[in-house]
Amino acid sequence: MKAHRIYKIKAPIFLLLIMLVFGSCKSTKSITGGEIDERMSAKRIIENHYANQIDFKTLSGRIKIDYSNGKSEQGVSVSLRMEKDKVIWISAPLGVVKAHITPDRVSFYNKLQNEYFDGDFSYLSELLGTELDFDKVQSLLLGDAILDLRERRYISGTNEGNYQLKPKKAHELFKILFQLEPRNFKVAAQEIAQPEENRQLSTKYTYQDISGKALPDKIDIVALENMDRTTIGLSFKNMELNRNLNFPYKIPKGYDEIILK
Repeated sequence: MKAHRIYKIKAPIFLLLIMLVFGSCKSTKSITGGEIDERMSAKRIIENHYANQIDFKTLSGRIKIDYSNGKSEQGVSVSLRMEKDKVIWISAPLGVVKAHITPDRVSFYNKLQNEYFDGDFSYLSELLGTELDFDKVQSLLLGDAILDLRERRYISGTNEGNYQLKPKKAHELFKILFQLEPRNFKVAAQEIAQPEENRQLSTKYTYQDISGKALPDKIDIVALENMDRTTIGLSFKNMELNRNLNFPYKIPKGYDEIILK
């Protein structure tokens, strides 16, 4: 009979897993500039954001991850394979750690610890204080708004050369803020906070121009929980679009299951 290990994992650690994934292709130049139109309405800003979402079939390449929690620092490169709307696959060197994320499941295993996790998105939803699914994770990692901006009414303004959107009516459980860069209306920054839980997740993006399309170049992530601060930096190399890919993944036999509580 398999053993079960019960863990209470802090938000930043598990957020590291889901932040490992999003795509671009080979870098050309960083996107800078773009003029603000002070007269543009919030509705028009949101329309432009969704009109500029990119379309692709697959993404692959490598991601350099730099991680710090104030006590320790580490860096690692991982391989990424992704089929849009279907699967996200990540492998550390020599397959020591692998992750396989689909619209229905979040699964990963660790050969060093002989353990694995296989579950749904409910734990991640609890961490962020909003219902989370594959589409929202994908949007977050592609530089799109994690929430559907068309479902609420927003007040528009400007901040540090970006358009800024705040909900007209505050949410009871969490606060949200979006900044969209003016050149391609991609997310420049987004923040979700749970004041009562002393939690906050902030992401900032820079972009690159890939064949005339704006795709993320780097992401800086800051996750706060009470007095704990975790920072994660992601940068992308040798990324390619629309290759034929496979996604090998099988949890080794005899590993202990991680039960998140």
